[in-house]
Amino acid sequence: MAATLGAARVLVASNRGPVSYDVRDDGTLHARRGGGGLVSGLSAIGPDTEALWVCSALGEGDRQAVRQGVGEPGVRMLDIPAEVHADAYNGIANSVLWFVHHMLYQTPLEPVFDAEFRRQWAAYETYNRAFAEALAAEAAEGAAVLVQDYHLALVPGLLRALRPDLRISHFSHTPWAPPEYFRMLPRDIAGQLLRGMLGADRLGFLTRRWADAFRACCEEFAGGAGETVIAVHGLGADADFLRRRAHEPDVAERITTLREDIGAGRRTIVRVDRTELSKNIVRGLLAYEALLESRPEWRERVVHMAFAYPSRHDLAVYRDYTAQVRRRAEAINARFGTPGWTPVLLHVEDDFARSLAAYRLADVALVNPIRDGMNLVAKEVPVVSDEGCVLVLSQEAGAWEELSEDALGVNPYDVVETAEALHEALTMGRDERAERTKRLAAAATALPPERWFLDQLEALTPPST
Repeated sequence: MAATLGAARVLVASNRGPVSYDVRDDGTLHARRGGGGLVSGLSAIGPDTEALWVCSALGEGDRQAVRQGVGEPGVRMLDIPAEVHADAYNGIANSVLWFVHHMLYQTPLEPVFDAEFRRQWAAYETYNRAFAEALAAEAAEGAAVLVQDYHLALVPGLLRALRPDLRISHFSHTPWAPPEYFRMLPRDIAGQLLRGMLGADRLGFLTRRWADAFRACCEEFAGGAGETVIAVHGLGADADFLRRRAHEPDVAERITTLREDIGAGRRTIVRVDRTELSKNIVRGLLAYEALLESRPEWRERVVHMAFAYPSRHDLAVYRDYTAQVRRRAEAINARFGTPGWTPVLLHVEDDFARSLAAYRLADVALVNPIRDGMNLVAKEVPVVSDEGCVLVLSQEAGAWEELSEDALGVNPYDVVETAEALHEALTMGRDERAERTKRLAAAATALPPERWFLDQLEALTPPST
C-alpha cells in the first residue's frame, strides 16, 4: 500500500476546483482561474507545503484537459463520466440535497423518491467513491484531508474504510435541515448520508444553528454523532482583497456608468445574488414594489439595483425562476417608471467589478434569502461601502447569527415587513448608518478566508506534526 502513496500532506476535495478549462474555436484550451475561501486558504499554508486539490472535471474542456495531460500544479482533476457527474451533481446534489437543506420543496408535488431517484443515487455513490479512491491514492501517511460540501457527503466514510490513518474533515457550506424536514428523505438514504459524514474526525458548519440541526438528525437516524467532533467556523469576508479590488479602474468605470443610470440625488437599494431559488429575489422585488405603493414619497427618489446572476441554468426550474425575476422587474418599471426614472435596474450578466461598484454606492443592501448557509454578500457590502450602508437581512441567513445587532432583520416571506424595513433603512440618519456599517464590517471580517481554512487545518492536525 505504502508504495502507491503520493506525497500530499494536505488535500482538499471539492466538486469544483481552482481552475476550469474552455475549448476555444481553434480547439485549444483556455484556463479560467477561480477565487474564494479555499483558494485563499490553500495559498495561506505556504508554497513549501505538499498540498493537493482533488476536484471533478465539470465540462468538456475540463475532460479534454485531463485526457491531454493539461493541468495545474497541485491540482488533480477527475475525469468522471459525464453521465455519472450529471446524475450525481444535478440529479442528487442540486435537485435533492440542496432542496432538503434549504427546505425548498413544494411538498404536494415533490420530492418523488422512485426508481429514477435510486438510479441517480447509485451515480452519487459512484461519484463519491471516485473521490475517495483518488484521495486514498494521493495522500501521504497521516495526511489531512478537507472534504467540502454536500456533493461529497459520502466521501469521509468511504475514505476512512480505505485509509484509516488519515485525518479527515468535512465542511458544509449550506444550512442543515432539521430532523422534521430531513426525515423526508428515504430512511436508508438519510442514514447513509449521516454515516458517510460521520466517517470524518471533524465536521464543520457555518453557524451553531446548522451544527445543532445536524446533531439532532444524527440522534434520530444514526444513533448519535459518536466520536466525531462537530465544530463551527463562520467564514468571513476577505477585507484586504475586497478593498483593494473595489478601487481598481474597472470598478471606477462601473461607478460612473451606474451613477448615470441612477440619476442625480437618488438613493439606492442594492442586491447582488445568483439566481438560486433560495435567494428570494422575487419577494425582494415585491417588497420594493410594496414600498413604492405604500410610501409614494420614494417614487423617483430611489432606485433598486438588482443584480441576479445566472446559476444552474442546466436545470429548468432555475431558468424559470430567472424568467420570473425578469417579469417582476419589468412589471415594476411599467407600473411606476417615468421618462426620467427607471425604478429597477436589473442585470443578469455576471460582472464582479459592477457588483463592487454597487456595493460602494449602496445606501441600503437587501439580503433576504429564504434560507442560506452564510451569505457573504451581507458581509462584503459593509466592508467596501463608501458612505455607510444599512443592511436589511433575512433572519434565515447564516450571517444573521453574527450581524443581527446592527442589521435590520426581516422574515423573508413577509413582503410588508420587508418594505417597512426598506423605508426604515432609507430614512436612517447618516451618523447611525455609518456607525452600524463600521460595526458590521468588523464582525464580517472576524474570520477571513485564510484564517477560516487554517483554523480547520490546525484543529485537524495533532500539535506534534
